[in-house]
Amino acid sequence: MIAYISLFFSALIAATILPMQSESVLVGLLLASSYPASILIVVATVGNVLGSVINWYFGRYLLRLQHHRWFPSSDAQLERAQGWYRRYGRWSLLGSWLPIIGDPITVIAGVMREPFLPFLLLVTIAKGTRYLLLAAITLAWL
Repeated sequence: MIAYISLFFSALIAATILPMQSESVLVGLLLASSYPASILIVVATVGNVLGSVINWYFGRYLLRLQHHRWFPSSDAQLERAQGWYRRYGRWSLLGSWLPIIGDPITVIAGVMREPFLPFLLLVTIAKGTRYLLLAAITLAWL
């Protein structure tokens, strides 16, 4: 049970703007081979999607804090990110699994008031597919 909890929280934290690697935890548990791959994939996906939902909520309220000195981005950076999201729209959420840019995409989706259900669907597809492929590649090496 502790392995599933560890995987869940590593995936959740990895989806926020905090640095963390959930892929290595998943691969390690798959290689331990005492855990069903299907359950590991679901646990990792649910944790990672929940982390992205936290980002989305954060983005929804982010602009209220924009004029504080400690705000993490300039007006120009925020406008550039919003312009990028306007250009590519909700389909950019399929890239939410990507390192470095994936987490900010989910925050900007919140800033841009992306409706929750399309957000949830696209992010779940992206993150679930990533974990499924990672598991398939890992298990093919066994």
